[in-house]
Amino acid sequence: MYEEQSTQIDGCAKRLEELLAALNIEDKKSAIESYETDMAADGFWDDPDAGQKVMQQLKGLKTIVEAPEDLRREIDDAQVLVELAEGESDETMREEIELVVQDVEERLQRLEITSLFSDPRDGNAAIISIHPGAGGTESCDWAEMLFRMINRYCERHGFDVELADYQPGDEAGLKSATIIATGAFAYGSLRSEAGVHRLVRISPYDASARRHTSFAAIEVLPQLDDDIEIEVKDEDVKMDVFRSSGPGGQKVNKTSSAVRLTHIPSGIVVACQIERSQHRNRETAMNFLKSKLYDLEVQKKEAEMAARREGQQDVAWGSQIRSYVLHPYQMVKDHRTDHETGSVDKILDGDLDQFVEAYLKWNLERRGRN
Repeated sequence: MYEEQSTQIDGCAKRLEELLAALNIEDKKSAIESYETDMAADGFWDDPDAGQKVMQQLKGLKTIVEAPEDLRREIDDAQVLVELAEGESDETMREEIELVVQDVEERLQRLEITSLFSDPRDGNAAIISIHPGAGGTESCDWAEMLFRMINRYCERHGFDVELADYQPGDEAGLKSATIIATGAFAYGSLRSEAGVHRLVRISPYDASARRHTSFAAIEVLPQLDDDIEIEVKDEDVKMDVFRSSGPGGQKVNKTSSAVRLTHIPSGIVVACQIERSQHRNRETAMNFLKSKLYDLEVQKKEAEMAARREGQQDVAWGSQIRSYVLHPYQMVKDHRTDHETGSVDKILDGDLDQFVEAYLKWNLERRGRN
């Protein structure tokens, strides 16, 4: 009666065991025991900074270990549920069992994606900034659509999202926005979205209903670890203050507490309006600036290595990564991985897992070739 569901659950159990082997879970369990032994020793907290680093490493390891173990228990419960339903010939449980199987498969797929993370910074929180390209209202509206897409993706995966900066467009959409996404592997999950996104559609702002092409850029940076120090000289930073703004005009701060920092040597500009305190906003904006400067150095080193390997003199950054076509047909295509789908509405609603997985596999293969 439930042969199909039973086969699906058994298949998930097998995939999970293969995943556990690939993640070296037993080695991570041993490392957890070692850290916990060290923490129980006398004098461990004599060096608070070192103690905090151990705590962070322990927390990261537990996150990796606990998720598959929770899933294993859920798979065991699902197998028992199917056996009980078959023994009682209870057809009314079919819907419940199908929902359980679907949940198991979705969580397993998420874990399989997690196993592809290869950047040491993948476990960090992510700083995501969105900016429209040239094109006025049309591009500002496209940037707003991407802003919603990223927020919906974060919501789907349980990431905590904090709005750091939001500048509305003159007529519609947004001029710029920055959010901080916090959660397990937030940066690793979102870094696939960094780059230029292209939209083709019939413009709702064109009275002649003509087709328009719009561009917007998404920047994704890992929030810096506390043990990474980036020196920024005071004389290299220009600070401007302005009144906060926000989507829908809600919770707008009427005092000039929002902060914009310009790093003069690099031209990098960051802004923050989370807090009502100008001092706190400056502190957060400075963290953004340091993250950008650190990422810029990482990109330079990667570009130099790529140029040496491939004999290239120039490396172009920020090129178009994905196209979203709404007219004359519907398709989303990633130009790095060649992955594509016709489910445009689902993608714009934050269902990005297929593109995230394709990117992680492509990036892993590319690193292996290099």
